[in-house]
Amino acid sequence: MDFLNGKIKNIYFKYLAAAFGSALITSIYSIVDMAMVGQYHGPEGSAALAVVAPIWNIIYSFGLLMGIGGSVLFSTIRGKSEGHEKQSNEYFTASVIGSIILAAVIWLVVIFFDQELFLLFGAQDNTLSLAREYVTPIKFAIPLFLFNQMLAAYLRNDKNPALATGAVLAGGIFNVFGDYFFVFTCDMGAYGAGLATAIGSAITFLVMLSHFFMKKNTLRLVRPRKLKEISVTGFSTFFIDVAMGILTILFNRQIMHYLGTNALAVYGVIVNISTFAQCCAYSVGQASQPIISTNFGANKGERIRQTLKYALGTTAFFSIFWTVLSLAIPNVFIRIFMTPTPEVLQIAPNIFRCYGISFLLLPLNIFSTYYFQALIKPKAAFIVSVARGLLISGIF
Repeated sequence: MDFLNGKIKNIYFKYLAAAFGSALITSIYSIVDMAMVGQYHGPEGSAALAVVAPIWNIIYSFGLLMGIGGSVLFSTIRGKSEGHEKQSNEYFTASVIGSIILAAVIWLVVIFFDQELFLLFGAQDNTLSLAREYVTPIKFAIPLFLFNQMLAAYLRNDKNPALATGAVLAGGIFNVFGDYFFVFTCDMGAYGAGLATAIGSAITFLVMLSHFFMKKNTLRLVRPRKLKEISVTGFSTFFIDVAMGILTILFNRQIMHYLGTNALAVYGVIVNISTFAQCCAYSVGQASQPIISTNFGANKGERIRQTLKYALGTTAFFSIFWTVLSLAIPNVFIRIFMTPTPEVLQIAPNIFRCYGISFLLLPLNIFSTYYFQALIKPKAAFIVSVARGLLISGIF
């Protein structure tokens, strides 16, 4: 696919479909898990997975740090000249090395300090035991979640978005059916949901590796450099997920202190709906980023403006869609994700509708971060992500 000369509309929507499928199926891991565990264990199961949510934010954020940070520079270099393949692969190699180091650190922390982490994240009594039960099988697959995020970004920039989507789809489909089988058929509860998620991530990773055996593959491991440059470029995307994780920890602790398990269960459902909304915004950013970065490297401003027009239109649609749904059918979402008690159904609508207003601006905020990154403007991207992620949300 020709980023520099092809029709922007066709390229954008083809990449949007691939990125949307990939982002949506990625979110299904945590969403299906919460639905199955919530149906099996009730509100306490949903609350337990709300406690686990910050771990996913941290893992995915580091994957995006290496993947988006490196692939933006990768595409910009290739947009300047088709002959710069070796130089662009220096960023790919640095991303691989950085991902290995970060995955090892996260892996060790979760394996040896899971109880302390969950207590910090707001777990109490039965929610702590359920959270640890869920994470036990996932511990063995933690690096794969980070690698999958990094590889998906590079596959899109190496003009193979369909494989990135297919890989995530394969793992996601297994997770949906595996969740039901392990949780209910095998009567394994939260542990079964974690087991299905771990196996699904391994399937995604193996499918993505097939790219390196294809003729179209141009990704190579060479002598690395510029890991710092990758970190600077990818930091704002990284910060969006980290900030979400920090806010989830703050909310979990405050909710458990003042309102109890039922309110935390409702918030757990909201976090998953918010994950859906974020993934829609990620898909817009991930679809437009390779096009914008390559044309930025080639100094083709008009093509960047065309891409921006389609991206902003898509962002506006997702903003309206998720805001309307959250305001109109809050208890429908509650019933999907758990077997609710009367108390949960009573408190859910007001909580949902207060939070749902934020979906009006959430997609635009996330896309703007990707846009500034694609133009190699990390400072602007950082300001946008920090302003929304901690300064505004954290204060209120």
